[in-house]
Amino acid sequence: MKRLKKLHDVGVALIAILATNATPLWATHVEAAQIGNRDTRVTIRFGSSAPQVTQLSSTSITGWTGNDATTLIDHITIDGKDRPLHWHFNRTASRLRGDAMDAVYENDVPKLRLTWSWRTRAMHGPLEHTIRIQNLTGRTITLPLQDSFRFRWHVPASRSLQQLWIDKGAGEAPPVGTHLVDVGEGYRWLGTSSTYAHPRKGEPREIIPYMLVRSPGDDATDGWYVGMEFSGRVAMRVQRRGDVLEGGAGLNPEPGPFETRLLSGESFVTPTVFLGATHGSVDDAGNALRRWVREVLNDPRHVADPHYPLLVNNSWGSGMAVDAAQAHRMIIDSAALGFEMFHLDAGWFRGVGDWVPDPRKFPQGLVTIADDAHRHGLKFGLWIDWAQAGNSMQPASMSVLHAATRDWLVTDPPPGWKPGEFKGITIDIGQSDAKAWVSKEVERLVHDDHLDMLEHDGYVVAQGCDRADHPHATCDPKLVHHYEDEGFRWADGPNSTDVSYHAARAYYDIYRTLKKAHPDLLLEICNDGGRMVDFGSAAVGDYFSIVDSYDPLSNRQAFYDASHVLPSAMLETYVKQWPTPRIENFRTMLRSGMMGWFTLMLDTTRWTSAQRDDAMEELRVYKSTLRPLIRNADLYHVGPRPDGKGWDGTEYVDAASGTGVLYAFHGSNGKEISHRFVLKGLQPLRRYRLHFHDGSAADVVETGDALSRTGVVVRLPVPESSELVMLSTVHD
Repeated sequence: MKRLKKLHDVGVALIAILATNATPLWATHVEAAQIGNRDTRVTIRFGSSAPQVTQLSSTSITGWTGNDATTLIDHITIDGKDRPLHWHFNRTASRLRGDAMDAVYENDVPKLRLTWSWRTRAMHGPLEHTIRIQNLTGRTITLPLQDSFRFRWHVPASRSLQQLWIDKGAGEAPPVGTHLVDVGEGYRWLGTSSTYAHPRKGEPREIIPYMLVRSPGDDATDGWYVGMEFSGRVAMRVQRRGDVLEGGAGLNPEPGPFETRLLSGESFVTPTVFLGATHGSVDDAGNALRRWVREVLNDPRHVADPHYPLLVNNSWGSGMAVDAAQAHRMIIDSAALGFEMFHLDAGWFRGVGDWVPDPRKFPQGLVTIADDAHRHGLKFGLWIDWAQAGNSMQPASMSVLHAATRDWLVTDPPPGWKPGEFKGITIDIGQSDAKAWVSKEVERLVHDDHLDMLEHDGYVVAQGCDRADHPHATCDPKLVHHYEDEGFRWADGPNSTDVSYHAARAYYDIYRTLKKAHPDLLLEICNDGGRMVDFGSAAVGDYFSIVDSYDPLSNRQAFYDASHVLPSAMLETYVKQWPTPRIENFRTMLRSGMMGWFTLMLDTTRWTSAQRDDAMEELRVYKSTLRPLIRNADLYHVGPRPDGKGWDGTEYVDAASGTGVLYAFHGSNGKEISHRFVLKGLQPLRRYRLHFHDGSAADVVETGDALSRTGVVVRLPVPESSELVMLSTVHD
């Protein structure tokens, strides 16, 4: 009732009488309804055979008007024969309440029920939408593709539009990363996302599944956005013709045709989409979305933790050579420097799929490492690629040589196959026995080895599968493409989207169950450095590796891109050894990974005394000043996407406390020794003190209006250097 009252207080109007319980739509005698919050409202018409979103609006914008966009599947297959569907609106079964709406459509013969749902999970930000199809036939059926969401807005042909989308890091920072392009007559765009992203030169990169459409301009512009909360194979589409802007979002139909099996009594649920209206700049839209992700999708325990995001020292600087002696040395040095977690990366295990400590490297197991970390005041994290099978002969391992676990593979290995150092053949966790093994295995590791954090790498959601006895749809084996890439063996065919659909849902179940048993556990999503950066993962994991290149430029580029749509505290960049002939270069190397979640991957015992002193100061400032802003403040991209030559900058501003920081970076161009940054998000009449942390300039006091118009000049004569400009309110 309190939530309903809040919605009423912010002026959310429903074309039905709001009540404590859900109101049957038949009682309201309405043909349309409105649901929303203070940022986003959708108006829905209940057609006799399909519902439609007729308007998307908010309190500050006129809205986007459309119709005839919703299409429900028109047939199913039973015993190899197509059966046509004729949906009709069941007003009695449909429900409308303050924060949710369920429109029910039914097909009589064969008996199916479809629920078209909208949810308001916060007082701000977007709304969520899903479609559920229940099989009430008493028989197994096959469904064709049902899009999650379709739109068809009427937009005057003369109106200028832009589209924003973001590429994934996917191993290395993409050449463009952040796209903002004009949407003119004849415009067509397709963006795809999965969990394995094979970037190929000259081809479009996979995207973080989100797009924004807006009017051009810097500030007072109207727009809308749609994103997908799913880690499987999904696609988003936009095209413009005349006065129509149309497209959709849902499972990726390619390669196809898509189909999915549904046993009697089972339900198929489309990937959840979120839809929002926005007014303002690109950064305004991003700040609104990030606040919503923090409140709705992220784990509230960690978001509220003042130590989140953590400072981490990771063993991968030594690669697979890590052993117990090195781990203990790193723990001691990490505690002395001020880190908060020791992360044991790949190299600790006996073999791929055989996830027990290598007795030659860790003769006393991992518990002694974890307990040592805890004695030194550090958390303990562990790397694992739990969806990969190897060729171990150990009875408890997941191996291609064991009859039971071999059936879990997405494809059989070729003769003489051997795994890599940490790469094997992916299993299909959509298969119930495989899912149960993984659930038991990760629970064992977390419990027995006293883990505070578990990182998954590799590919936990299968790309495709050629098995005929798994829950996913099968296809002609001749149509499945088998190939090797980056040390993995892959299978890809017409059923691949359904394979990933089942595997992604299993992945969520595994991690939600693990979190329920270990509520304080942190989960890192790596997937070969940024291939699984999506909103579905954001709802089960706590932070992402966003790029697998560890140099300062790649880290800043990947952060620039992903920070448009995801909370900064979730965005991890790895800092590895890089040429730093001067202390200014060393400081920049660290700061390039300190705008979000900071993880170091190098041997700190080799640092000079000056470097150690400087690193300890940077870690101290991160904890005291930067981390609270990273966790809660709004973010503004006040410089261009980094290119390594010129200047780039990122600004945080916390309106509530009146504090902020400007990260200013000077590239390799020695001639451009100064740059003017125009700041954003400041209160015009408030006076701010600007403190240059490294002493590159004396403190200055300016009004928010002046800083938003003329900015602040940062002068750094040394190439590849940086400065932190701290902002604080001056109280007269």
